[in-house]
Amino acid sequence: MKEYIERPLYIDRIKPYIGKNLIKVLTGQRRVGKSYLMMQIRDLIRENEPGTRIIYINKELHEFSMITDNVSLLEYVNRQHAGKGKVALFIDEIQDIDSFEKALRDLVTRKNFDIYCTGSNARLLSGELATLLSGRYIEIRVYGLSYPEYIMFRDIKDSAETFRTFLREGGLPFLIHMGSDVHVVNEYLNTIYNTILLKDVVARYNIRNVKFMENLVLFLAGNIGSIVSARKISEYLKSQKINISIQVVIDYLGYLESSFLIHRVRRSGIMGKRIFEIGEKYFFSDIGIRNVIAGYNPTDIHKILENVVFLHLRIAGYDVTVGSEGGREIDFIASRGGKRIYVQVAYLLEKPETAEREFGNLLEIRDNFPKYVVTMDELNETDSYLGIHRIHVKDFCRMLAE
Repeated sequence: MKEYIERPLYIDRIKPYIGKNLIKVLTGQRRVGKSYLMMQIRDLIRENEPGTRIIYINKELHEFSMITDNVSLLEYVNRQHAGKGKVALFIDEIQDIDSFEKALRDLVTRKNFDIYCTGSNARLLSGELATLLSGRYIEIRVYGLSYPEYIMFRDIKDSAETFRTFLREGGLPFLIHMGSDVHVVNEYLNTIYNTILLKDVVARYNIRNVKFMENLVLFLAGNIGSIVSARKISEYLKSQKINISIQVVIDYLGYLESSFLIHRVRRSGIMGKRIFEIGEKYFFSDIGIRNVIAGYNPTDIHKILENVVFLHLRIAGYDVTVGSEGGREIDFIASRGGKRIYVQVAYLLEKPETAEREFGNLLEIRDNFPKYVVTMDELNETDSYLGIHRIHVKDFCRMLAE
């Protein structure tokens, strides 16, 4: 019996590389389902290439605690693989193995190794792998459940209530085992957040001022969707009697981003490729974790919606920036394969000035790429205004998954 629910979105992205002499690295925040994706790949290989030797290492299990560095990793693999046949090697949470990249460089040169890894630290993985294995690895970014996946995992119908529950608890796959008790769900999410903060940030980067780090995360959770800068954060914290330099703020933001807890979205010109160096938006990898940090408050619904739309754009494979030009802002400019879409996110368009702002900014963009205003208004699927699509946020999320 299978130990998982299949996620075709990611398996289809990985399939072209199965059996290829490349290291496949699945990256993303803890508990988004990377390990279960490796199980699915393992079973695909067993089914299609039954003669392949499977070696599976999970650094979160005590039985693999003796694998601490590249030397012990190679010793273990060599013991498990005495012959010369084909091997599929799986290593879960590889960043917990010191100098792992040296072992991977050795193994990938052997030609008969099909290698898969997961990791929860972007800076470590990109740095070491890029330095020693340039051109020999492919990264597949993994996210929590999209809204269509959320419905499929829970085997429930799409409805307004289902979507509101998704907005509150987010998309960590293991939540299907937590039931519907809000307190149980929040306790689980809080446990995951503490693990990420303490293990992937505080311990890894030897952070002493844990309280400041917690305050920084709280600030970001309360300001998702807002343009912020390290200077603005430093000034805010000083107003709270916390005196932290701008450089420390920059460093700590980098640590949080490396743990995949947050995503930084830079600003770009709306009509050109110019990237602004100062001021960006931050979003959380999981909206449920954001909600346990800041508290789930219906008055924050516009922030939550913007975070959810951002995540679905990234899940769909888009590169995303915030558009900024002459005092105008476009929430998201999303590019993929030479094409582009523009997206404005609003809770409701009840007030004329809200509709004028959201549609007006898009109408000033003089190209033929699709433009969307995404809201929680009840709409017909074909609603549009002067060529701009107006769409319910849950329908937009489902559209991106198609």
